[in-house]
Amino acid sequence: GRPLSRATQTYFLVALRSLLRYWSLQGLEVLAPDRIELGKAPSRSLKFLDGDQLRRLLAAPDINDLRGLRDRALIETFFSTGLRLSELARLDRDHINLKTREFGVIGKGRKPRIVFLSDAATEWLDRYLQTRHDRWKPLFIRMKGKLDATPGGPGMRMSTRSIERLVQKYVRLAGLGVKATPHTLRHSFATDLLSNGADLRAVQELLGHANLNTTQIYTHVTNPQLRAVHRKFHSGNQ
Repeated sequence: GRPLSRATQTYFLVALRSLLRYWSLQGLEVLAPDRIELGKAPSRSLKFLDGDQLRRLLAAPDINDLRGLRDRALIETFFSTGLRLSELARLDRDHINLKTREFGVIGKGRKPRIVFLSDAATEWLDRYLQTRHDRWKPLFIRMKGKLDATPGGPGMRMSTRSIERLVQKYVRLAGLGVKATPHTLRHSFATDLLSNGADLRAVQELLGHANLNTTQIYTHVTNPQLRAVHRKFHSGNQ
């Protein structure tokens, strides 16, 4: 048959370790579990867009209509906040505060964090929302298909797949010559901050990789140091 993938091999080795540990606890003479070595995980290449690529991508949407304004606002929001695809897709209009330029999200493991909007993201979100004369709750809505008559219009929300296709469409239109996804924009967000001198620990918190003080930071209390990091180092504020 086909050779097992690295992940499958690791899964079986971990299971074998657990079995040996159990037998050892039962008093059986078996090979020490620690003698079973797990294979090293292959190194993952980090894909991100450089400054020129980002500028071309952000300029790709045609901003003369609602669809183009939505798309520009969406890509700007990705780059400004470093949100995961699922986090961005779940956003509602009332989540966004364009005055404070910050809002709370619940990320992986139900961990809350605060993210920030750059000057550019704030401007394009404002322009996009000013063209919205509907009462649908989702921040980013689809522009085709049957209208949703349900209160709040949950069916108008863009799916994660449609957002992914949108990003890939503009990567092609911008002629970047690379494969890029919404997660590439998340990496680009972190790289932009770090390359401009931001502290790694602060960037980890902005990405939601660190443990946060749950409700205190999620509501309206912002960590001023993180705000300052975003304000100082994100290129959308330059």
